[in-house]
Amino acid sequence: MPPRPRTSARAPIAALKGVRLADGPVQLFEGVDLALEARVRACLVGRNGAGKSTLMRVLAGLVQPDGGERFVQPGLRIAMVLQEPQIAGDTLSDYAQAGGAPSYRGDAELMAFDLDPEKSTDGLSGGEIRRAALARAFAEEPDLILLDEPTNHLDIFAIQTLEDQLSSFRAAALIVSHDRAFLERVTQRCFWLAHRKVRMLDESFKTFEPWAEKVEAEEAEQFRRLTKAIERETYTFYRSITAQRTRNEGRARNLEAMRQSRAAAMRDQPRELQMAVDSGEMSGRRVAEARHVAKAWGDKVVVRDLSTRILRGDRLAVVGPNGAGKTTLVRTLLGEIAPDAGTVQLGTNLQIAYLDQSRGELNEAQTLWEVLAPSGGDSLLVRGQSKHVAAYAKEFLFKDSQLRQPVRTLSGGERNRLLLARALAKPANLMVLDEPTNDLDMDTLDLLEALLADYDGTLILVSHDRDFIDRLATSTLGLDGRGNAAKSPGGWSDFNRQHPDFFRGSASALPPTAMSPAEAGAVRPPEPRRLAKLSYKDQRRLEELDRLIASLPGEIARLEAVVADPGLYARDPKAFNAAMTAMDKARADMAAAEIDWLALEEKRETMA
Repeated sequence: MPPRPRTSARAPIAALKGVRLADGPVQLFEGVDLALEARVRACLVGRNGAGKSTLMRVLAGLVQPDGGERFVQPGLRIAMVLQEPQIAGDTLSDYAQAGGAPSYRGDAELMAFDLDPEKSTDGLSGGEIRRAALARAFAEEPDLILLDEPTNHLDIFAIQTLEDQLSSFRAAALIVSHDRAFLERVTQRCFWLAHRKVRMLDESFKTFEPWAEKVEAEEAEQFRRLTKAIERETYTFYRSITAQRTRNEGRARNLEAMRQSRAAAMRDQPRELQMAVDSGEMSGRRVAEARHVAKAWGDKVVVRDLSTRILRGDRLAVVGPNGAGKTTLVRTLLGEIAPDAGTVQLGTNLQIAYLDQSRGELNEAQTLWEVLAPSGGDSLLVRGQSKHVAAYAKEFLFKDSQLRQPVRTLSGGERNRLLLARALAKPANLMVLDEPTNDLDMDTLDLLEALLADYDGTLILVSHDRDFIDRLATSTLGLDGRGNAAKSPGGWSDFNRQHPDFFRGSASALPPTAMSPAEAGAVRPPEPRRLAKLSYKDQRRLEELDRLIASLPGEIARLEAVVADPGLYARDPKAFNAAMTAMDKARADMAAAEIDWLALEEKRETMA
């Protein structure tokens, strides 16, 4: 059974009581009670748009509620890391001290998050901005620290550093995050903002989801009973002869109150995100193959000698510290960037959908309408069918009033949903998701995970969300930031068990190995391996299979177009039957060629 919520007997250091707040005509929350005692680490969870960030600002004293009370212990020191922190000052050291922390403590916290205190605040990456904001908050030694999506843009190792910092920190904490693995490791209490109310579970996030499911089931049953009660009362009030004789205003008010309660419950039901994906035409068995690939980006070595193969249906996660070159490697494997050494061979009939982590493909000045329908008009092609822009946007929880607003007015979660909407509109047999979980709430992540679990195409996932990787990946490729790569079956946890020392010394604690001046601009080709060769016959067969696998998809597509002619059978039954026979044979030849090719490739690798 899920644990029951408990209340604490200790006096709170910060609390809200009966707080209500509206955003224009929309009531964000009402009657909210929330309390934190000293050293309690709690999470605040809820859907995007529920008002989590706003409620945290109310607790911090940055937003005044419309009603209710806010209490903070006299002299309480509060530090808050916003979802999109702004970094100011000449150096990171200046920024870390701006909140009143002594210089030695600010510099120590910056170095704990692998930041150089003398580094300029100009040109920082998203991860560096996040780590600097966290370092400043910890340096101020607050009694209460408020963290809004603190793991966004952090790599796995920086997240682990944050977990260690929080676990040893003496302050209370309230955290808004979508990262399940992170919340399970650091929280002791859960606040759930839903239907404008806050419920509390005085347990770790590990027990939150079964408890929340039980609460939702109980509320659904209450709603069902209320609906039945209204039906009975309505029938009795209007049709029963006895009731007509005894009808009074009190009974009428009771019925109206029941109807209003039901209307409020229906209004509080959140809209459900609707996502679907079309895997399009089947790709070739081999999606991509890298042989002895070396790649550098400036003076940064991404890989020195990588050989790997991605087959149709694989779900590959690419992991490693920020700056290791994960995105560069993925673009190299997709043929968008040429390797410095080695070869990359792409499979046939690839239809690629790419979700960019930086959201750089979004034009800030464009409207949401223009992003979804860049060619103009009021409709777009969604998985082969015409759909009105407003109707499609509504499936991703956008309101009609947002369609003409510029992209720059959208929140992080809304931008991510917009990118998903655009990516999922087209058929794709290869999906590349680069940090897809940033700014998405857990309900949206669950839906995305379910969508990808049923997806029958190929998936390449770049992510720092350990739970998301474990749930989806069938294999994991790790980059250590020094040019080394390792691959193992399974997700992040499996990779860690099989390569426990792979990232030692390569995470944020130590800088990656730089290239020598002689190597700058290019990587030397790896030394050729002395491999046992395939026999002449096998080598010729392998070359023949490469030609077949490249040519057969075109022949299959041509024959499919022939038999798709609705009048062919009536005009020329023999031609129709011949085309059907040829198409079946081509498909069988394709399947056999892929099987033979894989067998010969495995034989060649075994001989190495």
